[in-house]
Amino acid sequence: MILCIAIDDEPLALKQIAGYIDKTPFLDLIAHFESALQAISFLQKNEADLMFVDINMPDLSGMDFVKSLNNPPKVIFTTAYSEYALEGFRVDAIDYLLKPIGYSEFLKAAEKANERIHLKEGENAEVHGNDKFLFIKSEYKILRINLSDIKYIESMREYVRIHSTNEKPVMALMRMKKLEEFLPKTNFMRVHRSFIVNLDKITTVERNRIVFDKNIYIPVSQQYKEKFQKYLDDNFLV
Repeated sequence: MILCIAIDDEPLALKQIAGYIDKTPFLDLIAHFESALQAISFLQKNEADLMFVDINMPDLSGMDFVKSLNNPPKVIFTTAYSEYALEGFRVDAIDYLLKPIGYSEFLKAAEKANERIHLKEGENAEVHGNDKFLFIKSEYKILRINLSDIKYIESMREYVRIHSTNEKPVMALMRMKKLEEFLPKTNFMRVHRSFIVNLDKITTVERNRIVFDKNIYIPVSQQYKEKFQKYLDDNFLV
């Protein structure tokens, strides 16, 4: 889990960033502030991995705040003014988000932070287990996941997100292909470059899409369509 703080003098903007952090499985918001001066006091006693920092703030700007720290956490700047982008990258900012910020933009920046932080720490996950469960290294823990609980697995660039029944998704820095090779072929099938599904969890197929929980649609791409159709045909009651 990436420990985050958020700083913005605008309450609504701060609430939005806090909400985005909360809905992102690999981020954990440990504090938020409306002043950079408050954040300095917090960081003197606490550690954080990542900061979301507004640039235009009274008393102390976000840029000057980051420059004042001897060993700052990774930073993603947020601002309504595009002219600060170049200066932001000069202080090794991971990304620069221009307000108003949509969640898709936020998630891309968060993914970049996750990749940089975990690659630096050597957090490449390994998977061990058998045909009933697996152990996977996720962030700072080793987790056991029963294969029968997995609904589907989603590829997100350099890592995967494992979606299970009644569990919060698990993130691990790992190539999809590595996990695909481990999972038993009788129960799991790759149906898209970004998705592996547990065949035992499929209840509805609609227009080349697998439907989970009524509002989650997993596409079956052309590359995997023939293989998936054969599975359906082999198990179709005529």
